[in-house]
Formats: sequence, C-alpha cells, structure tokens
Amino acid sequence: MISAFTNTWKIPELRDRILFTLALIVIIRLGVHITLPGVDGTVIKAWLDDLQNQDPTSPTGGITALLTVFSGGGLQQAGILALGIMPYISASIMVQLMTAVVPKLSRLAREDGGRQKINQYTRYITIGIAIVQGFFVAKSLINPGQIPYMSGIQDFGNLVPDPSRMWMALTVVTIVAGCVLILWIADQITDRGIGNGSSIIITVNIISALPGALIQAWKYFVTGEGVSPFRSIMMVVMIALLLIVIAATIAITQAQRRIAVQYAKRVVGRKQFGGQTQYLPLKVNYSGVMPIIFASAVLSLPPMMLQWFFAGQGWATKLYGELVGGGTWYYVLGGIGIFLFSYFWVAMMFQPSQIAEDLKRNGGYIPGVRPGKPTADFLDFTMTRLTFAGAIFLTVIFMLPVLTGMVVGLPPGSLILQFFGGTSLLIMVGVTLDVMRQVETQLLQKHYDGFLRKGKLKGRYDRLNQGSGAAPRTAIVYLWTVIAILIVIGITAYIYNSLQ
Repeated sequence: MISAFTNTWKIPELRDRILFTLALIVIIRLGVHITLPGVDGTVIKAWLDDLQNQDPTSPTGGITALLTVFSGGGLQQAGILALGIMPYISASIMVQLMTAVVPKLSRLAREDGGRQKINQYTRYITIGIAIVQGFFVAKSLINPGQIPYMSGIQDFGNLVPDPSRMWMALTVVTIVAGCVLILWIADQITDRGIGNGSSIIITVNIISALPGALIQAWKYFVTGEGVSPFRSIMMVVMIALLLIVIAATIAITQAQRRIAVQYAKRVVGRKQFGGQTQYLPLKVNYSGVMPIIFASAVLSLPPMMLQWFFAGQGWATKLYGELVGGGTWYYVLGGIGIFLFSYFWVAMMFQPSQIAEDLKRNGGYIPGVRPGKPTADFLDFTMTRLTFAGAIFLTVIFMLPVLTGMVVGLPPGSLILQFFGGTSLLIMVGVTLDVMRQVETQLLQKHYDGFLRKGKLKGRYDRLNQGSGAAPRTAIVYLWTVIAILIVIGITAYIYNSLQ
C-alpha cells in the first residue's frame, strides 16, 4: 500500500488531479472563515475562543451536528460559504425522488441528454433553496441567541450592528453566490480532480471538526478534571472500538449478493456470442447514507414547529433540547426513521421489473428462475432480505454514539462521539473507498500495483475516463501561488493582531 501512494506521484495526470483537488479544498476552507459583510467578526472570534474551553461533556450534536457536517463550520463563522453544500444535497434528493415518482422525469432520465437536463433542473432548484435558506440565515443572525448552533454568542456583543433591509438583501445575495461557488467547485473537482466533488466537500467538512474532537477527548480522558485510571483505559478501548467500527462499516459497505446470470448462446456469422456466466451484484447497503440524511432532515422540522407553536411550554422546551442537542429521543426517532426510509429508498430506486425485462431482452436469465415476472419476484424477494440487513446496520451505526456515550459517561451529542457512527462515519468511509478505487484505476492502467496486490477494490473503474481530463498544469501553479499568497497574508494578520 505504501508503494501505491508513492506511485501516485509518478503518473503526471494523477498527480495533477490530486494537486488540483487539494488546491480547491484549501480555497473552500479559507472561504469558510470569511465573514459576511455587515457582521461583527470580533464577536464571533470572542465566542469561538470561549468555545475552545467548552466542557467535553456538553452536548453539541443532533441537528447542530448535522448542520456542521454540511456547512463545515460556515454557519458558526457566519461566513460567505455559510450554507455549504446543503442546498444542492436537498435539491438532489428532491429530484431523485421526483424522477422515481413522476413518469415524465423517469422517461427523460433514460433519454440521450436527459441526465444533463435533470442536472440543470437540480441546479435551478438549488438556487431557489439557497435563496430561501439564505433569507432565514440572515434573519436569524439578527437574533443569534435563538440559533442552536450559535448558542451563547449574544453574551459577547451585537452580531449585526446595523440590520437594515439593504444589509438583508446584500447578505442573501452573498450567501447565494457562495452556494453557487461551492457548486461550481464541486463540479470542477468531479471533472478535473479526483473523486466526487460534493462528497469530497462534505468529507472535508467532517474532517475539519476532527482536531476539536481530539482535543476534547484528550482533556476528558487524560488531562481534564476528575481524570482517573479508568478513563485512560476507556480511551484505549474507544480507539480500539473506533477501528472495529470502521472495519465493520467498510465490510458492510462493500458487501454484496452476487446473483449468477446466464446468457444464451447465439451465432453471428462465424462468431459465437453469449454463453458465459456473469453476475448481478446486489449491495447489502443499497441505499448508502441516504436514509440517515432523510431521517435527519425530517427530524429538523419538529424543533422549528415547537418554537413556532409551543414556545414557552415545558414539555416543548424539553423535547426541543433533546432533538437539537442530540438527546435520547433524537436517536430513538431517528433510528425508526432510518429503518423505514431504507425500505422507502430501495423501493424508489431499485426496479426489479425493469431489470428482469432488460435481462429477457438481452437473452439473459437466472439459473433456476423463469424469465419475466418470476425473475422480478425473485429479485424483489432477495433485495427485501438484503434491505432488512442493511437497515439494521444503518440503525445500529446511527445509534452507536449514544450507546458508546453510555459506556464512557458522555452525553449523546458530544463532539467526541460524532466519529463513532452516524452520518459522518458512513460518508467518510464511502468517499475514501471511492477515491481509492479511482486512484487504483489509474495505477492499474499505467501498470503499477494497486492498493491491494492480491485483489481489487470492488466498484466501477471507469469514472475517471468520463471527465474532461486533468486541469492544465499552469492553472494548478496559479492556484497554489494564490493560496500561498493568501496564507502569507493570513499569517501576517494573525501576528499583527497578536502583537496589539
């Protein structure tokens, strides 16, 4: 594996893709920290400095953790990239569901050029969602004390000194422009970089919270108040548990049921076609991370309704705290929702009748199963059983942080526990495997050993060839030159402010 990482720099095209992707990632992370115009950055700085001394046992999960995943801290920073990739993810889910339900969109998706048209519709919907969400973000910045992810910032001063209508309009336009910029960067990473752009951005946002989680874990288990030898031992146990969970997640993500498909022989001239046996792979976790995202999105609605219709009532305040802070009810309702959404997603996206018809048209059949409707029933029965196993797996992964917290004495929404399951872990594992597949494709094409000498990572190996090629080397040099200048300016400003 070490030699595989070394060989990646021996292929010029692969090296250019990696450098281009890293440059755009750095630009995104720099943009997160650029504060919106008209927002007092000193208030945010004082609030963030106070959060560094936050008690590791305080809950920061639930809906707040989900927003952090998709915005990368942009919401807490009140930055120009505050929305992150959230509008595009929401629009993509809407379009995928509409494609599965609306016959006209379903036919359009199967036509030549139809997928590009659907992608265009997705971007239009993304802009509409960004305008609505940008308005609510700008409106909430005027009264930040009611925002779950900026709790306590009102104690450090007035966040928006002049909340005029002109400021509101400028803020909405800036947030929408930042969302469009993120979408453009994601497309550039997909076409000219390595990996899927949207997934890479989400993964980087998750990893950006890792240093803070490590610092809190060190304080809680090693150097904090009330530390005991038992806590230090539990830290070792948690590290071992994390490795086991990651290994199990990779195994389930890669697991598939291979159904043998036999193709009939046919002779055309002097050549014989067909007659060989191929396999139809059915993944155990067919829906991926989508059920968790669905359930989290649905759970984000009750807190808003509780604030609007039941403000000030005791039970509503308690339930609001459970949902926003990642309490027990958040994980109970989320687990039930994930299990149900797993079946819903598979029912929408997996079409056994269409697969059976395609096999029959191409002269293929499953040994022991008659073509046509019996084949569709067999595939539906098999996928139902696989979906049950995948739904149980997703539910366990989602509830694993609260179970781990019960053992070590941390609340369910603690930042330390976010990397032991849920959306973050599944996205990181899936994106890492996808990037490794694409890198291994390039290595094998250039006659280098891949990451695994005795086998290949399961998945498609043709994604890199679909792009428009790597970015020009001159553009990569310009990008890194601009990044270096920005870093020097940032370091100079930090030293200047420290000496004041």
